[in-house]
Amino acid sequence: MNALPELTDIRAAAARIAPHAVVTPVLRSAALDALAGAHLHFKCEQLQRGGAFKFRGACNAVWSLSDEEAAHGVVTHSSGNHGNALALAAATRGIQAHVVVPEGAVKAKVDAIARAGATLHRCAPTQAAREAMCAAVQAQTGATLVHPYADARVMAGQGTIALELLRQVPSLEVIVAPVGGGGLMSGIAIAAHALNPELGLVAAEPAGADDAARSLAANTRVTSVVPDTVCDGLRALVGEPNLAALRAHQVSIVTVTDAEAVAAMRLVWSELKQVVEVSSATVLAAVLKAPGRFAGREVGLVVTGGNVDLDALPW
Repeated sequence: MNALPELTDIRAAAARIAPHAVVTPVLRSAALDALAGAHLHFKCEQLQRGGAFKFRGACNAVWSLSDEEAAHGVVTHSSGNHGNALALAAATRGIQAHVVVPEGAVKAKVDAIARAGATLHRCAPTQAAREAMCAAVQAQTGATLVHPYADARVMAGQGTIALELLRQVPSLEVIVAPVGGGGLMSGIAIAAHALNPELGLVAAEPAGADDAARSLAANTRVTSVVPDTVCDGLRALVGEPNLAALRAHQVSIVTVTDAEAVAAMRLVWSELKQVVEVSSATVLAAVLKAPGRFAGREVGLVVTGGNVDLDALPW
């Protein structure tokens, strides 16, 4: 597979993960429609296995391996949902998952990774330390690296969300999804535009981790941003192939403050009756922040996950 997947890869991923992944529901709320002045369709990936969309990409990567590769297991670095997803996906194939976890990661998410059966490897909370530990585990075990977002197999798995969503709501005019590393948004953009080139694509990004917005504005990958946001799932810097996909598909970015994301999280809890994490709520925050862009339109919002530490709610 190339650096970026194509529609054929995403369709193959859908077939590959079908025995394991959940076709997640789309929920509506008259109250939220009225608030937004638009027709909102919430694609509920918090109800995916592992409580987040990341199971799709991890599952596709695991089942793409040859038997020989699979025998050595898989390795990744993750502070949460991707590590959990890879551990769960590895379990569906009966192989070992190694997850490099930075110190200071959300305890509830790290506990979930351990429960899913992964071998945990701790490292300092820097990108360099994560990558060095991953390389060491690879050298020791022969495990295949499954990068959280800059892996074409992972992007293809995440892109299956767009296939499902457009089947569920064929009338969609815009899709909004969060952007961190960009695996989700790039997969969705490729799939959505292959099916409907007219679809609007909007990424929601925390203002305190706005490297993707800055990178698109500067027309080069900006790596100087030090993430400072409660949206722990969106602190990763956007990947090089992911940025290329965002640019190619003319994805526009709406940045939201932590306060806006937390307020949107409360709204989703109270109106949709769904437990979602603050990173997921950025999509609703973006729609409410830029009402003119969405007014009267059919909008798909990808709710990415629901792995919340109930002892540390942001309100």
